[in-house]
Amino acid sequence: MRRRRVGPLMIITWLYVVWSLAPVLIAVRISLNSGKSRSTFQSPSFRWYWEDAASVWKDDALQTALANTLKLAGLTMLIAVPLGLAMAIGLQRWRGRTSRAANNLMLLPLVTPEIVLGVALFLVFTEIYTSVPRGFTTQLLGHVTFTVSFVVIIVRGRLISIGDHLEEAARDLGATRLQALRLVLLPQLGPAIFASLIVVFATSADDFVISQFLSTGASSETVPIKIYASARAAATPAVNALATVMLVITLLAVAVTGIAVRALRGRSGAGATDLTSMSI
Repeated sequence: MRRRRVGPLMIITWLYVVWSLAPVLIAVRISLNSGKSRSTFQSPSFRWYWEDAASVWKDDALQTALANTLKLAGLTMLIAVPLGLAMAIGLQRWRGRTSRAANNLMLLPLVTPEIVLGVALFLVFTEIYTSVPRGFTTQLLGHVTFTVSFVVIIVRGRLISIGDHLEEAARDLGATRLQALRLVLLPQLGPAIFASLIVVFATSADDFVISQFLSTGASSETVPIKIYASARAAATPAVNALATVMLVITLLAVAVTGIAVRALRGRSGAGATDLTSMSI
C-alpha cells in the first residue's frame, strides 16, 4: 500500500483545527478547576458544576440563563423550521416576475450585519409594536425572524437536488397533490429538515446581539448574555462550567441529528428507487 504523503494542505488544515479547538478545550479544562482561578489549571473537580453554592446547579441566576436559552432555542426551532419549510416549498414552486425578488429577500437576514438587525428589531418592538410583551416574547420573535432564512436556504438546496420527478411519478400513480407532498416529498426532505433543526437550535442558543437588544433584565438573560456579563466581571469558573454544559448539549443534539439524517437518507434513497421503478 502506498503511504499517503503529508502535504501542506493537510498541515494547514490540522493547524487550523488545533487553533480553533484549543481555546474551547482550555475553557472546558478551567471549568474543572477546584479553585477560583480562571487563568491557571488547578486540580480537577466538579465544584463549579454542582458542588459549590455558586455552581451551575445551585446558582439561580445561572440556572435561569440556561433555562431561558434552552426554552428560547427550542421554541425558535419549533416555529422557524415549519415556517421556513413551507416558505421554501412555496418559493420553489413560485413562477412569476416577483419570484426572484422574493428569493433575494430571503437572503437579507443572512447578509445583514447582526447589529443592524438587532437595532431594527429593538426599534420595531419599542416604537411600533408596543403591545408585544417585552423580554422573552420579543426575543422569540426576533430569533424566528433571522433564523427562518437558514431553513429556507437548506430546504431549497435539498428541493433542487430532488427535482420534480418523484412527485410527478406519484401523481401519475394516482396520488393527490397533498398525498404526493406528505408521502413522497416530505420524507425526501427529512435530512434537510433535521439539519435545519440543529442549525436553528445552535444559532439561537449562540446568539448574543439580538438577545441582548431584546432582553429586559435578569429574567430574560440567556447564556451568551450571562457569560459576557460575568466574564467581564472576572467571575468564578462557574461561567466556564455553564458554557461547557451548553457545549455538551449542542454536541449531543448534533450527534442525534447526524444519526437521524443518516438513517433518513438510507430510507429516502430506497423509497425513491422503489417509486421510480414503479413509475417506469
